[in-house]
Amino acid sequence: MDTTNWLETAVPILTSFGLKIIGAVVLYMVGRWLIGVAVSLMQRVLTARNFDPTLQRYIANILSVVLNIVLVVAILGYFGVETTSFAALLAGVGLAVGAAWSGLLSNFAAGAFLIIFRPYKVGDYVVAGGVEGTVTEIGLFNTVITSPDNVVTIVGNSKVSGDTIKNFSAHSHRRVDRTAQLAFGVDPLDAIARLKPLLAAIPNVVAEPAPDVEIIDFNAMGTVLAVRPYCHTDHYWQVTFDTNKLIAATFGEAGYAAPYIVHGNRPS
Repeated sequence: MDTTNWLETAVPILTSFGLKIIGAVVLYMVGRWLIGVAVSLMQRVLTARNFDPTLQRYIANILSVVLNIVLVVAILGYFGVETTSFAALLAGVGLAVGAAWSGLLSNFAAGAFLIIFRPYKVGDYVVAGGVEGTVTEIGLFNTVITSPDNVVTIVGNSKVSGDTIKNFSAHSHRRVDRTAQLAFGVDPLDAIARLKPLLAAIPNVVAEPAPDVEIIDFNAMGTVLAVRPYCHTDHYWQVTFDTNKLIAATFGEAGYAAPYIVHGNRPS
């Protein structure tokens, strides 16, 4: 074949291919711009509806990935590539990845529900997934909880959502439950009268509801008092320790005898 015939054959093919390349580049640029507009619009809508920022980012990322896949498939179709088999292959890969990452995806789904329904938020003191402490981070895959002894525990969101959640910060106050053992011969009403006004003076004990001091039980050593001040969760341990010290100091100043178990007529 001479050069002239070769050029007459090649030029139309190269011209058509070049135009397709230019068209694909234009399609890609326009598609990327439209994806950016769609993602930005989605973020504005979610912001207007007060969605959690973490959830906004993940929804935007998912939307971006899906639209980019659609764009690639559209460009392949523009070049004449059979996209039906490609879509089937992509679906098969998605199923395989989903099966391999089933645990991760379950955490992802649970994290989305936790962020949407918000049974707790960062800073709340909770028992979640069998772990007790302050929530320091809520991700789409796990929740980070710092226990009172300053140990960080990372709990999978699927375990959290599948278990009982206790949120101690949901209300403005919580009850501190302590007991005080009295010896036989000690008047419980006198002990109640001494303790009740002093409990209200402990720092961070709330005025309403007022502290409770009542007879809760009787045992082999004598009468047992329930001592229950109320405070915010942030001050729970401080009020607990101060209540213990107050019980010991008050009973000591009153000269109450130490409790002991009675066997017959003689103390053991």
